[in-house]
Amino acid sequence: MLEWYQVIVLSLVQGLTEFLPVSSSAHLILMPTLFGWPDQGLAFDIAVHLGTLLAVIAYFRRDLVCMLIDFVQSCSGRALTLQAKIFWSIGFATIPVGLVGLLLKKHVETTLRSPMVIACTTIGFGLILWLADKIGKQQRSLSMLNWRDVFLIGGAQALSLIPGTSRSGITLTAGLFAGLTREAAARFSFLLSIPVIILAGGLETITLIKSPVAVNWIALGSGLCLSGISGYFCIHYFIKLINSVGLLPFVIYRLLLGIFLIFYFY
Repeated sequence: MLEWYQVIVLSLVQGLTEFLPVSSSAHLILMPTLFGWPDQGLAFDIAVHLGTLLAVIAYFRRDLVCMLIDFVQSCSGRALTLQAKIFWSIGFATIPVGLVGLLLKKHVETTLRSPMVIACTTIGFGLILWLADKIGKQQRSLSMLNWRDVFLIGGAQALSLIPGTSRSGITLTAGLFAGLTREAAARFSFLLSIPVIILAGGLETITLIKSPVAVNWIALGSGLCLSGISGYFCIHYFIKLINSVGLLPFVIYRLLLGIFLIFYFY
């Protein structure tokens, strides 16, 4: 059973770190370890991930409606509009992480969940994010996205299965290396989270149904709402923030977190 303050902290952590380039999975793994809390359980993880899913759908609701309409029309032989192209791109970019997730799910959930793995990936991929932000041309919008970019970002997203990598961080990194602007790379990264969260949440839900565990509906409902609200505002302000200050603050945070973990668990 989670205490009320644990529900609040874990929900806010998920809502914020799901969309920031700092790895939500790493934080959800580390929080109970660092503070000596009991594991929050699979049901709670599903609830807070559903909250962030609702957050990104709510934030991009108008874009998603247009993309869905244009996608359906493109299937019937209409011209491929920008919105339809983005919808198709999201689908193709999700294939690598889906395949790798199915093949390596057990390995990821056991061997790669150690604090030292998280420390190394937090530092390593943080430095790569900094490099992408420094040398990326940042001249291309989503309208200039091509299929090579889609497969580059999709392949990079498969690396996010390693705890500490950060799904948003690695897709943002790949987008910057492809020459996208920070805002374009961030928007595509956020939209890519929708099918990934749906797939991961679906697999976790199947696992949960098969296991006879008691469910604390108040904690789940609170977690869903808090992660959803915090996730929505995180998306909004992150896009504004990276345009003004860049990604260096997040790189510094990752380095400090990784160094702390090395000293704490070594």
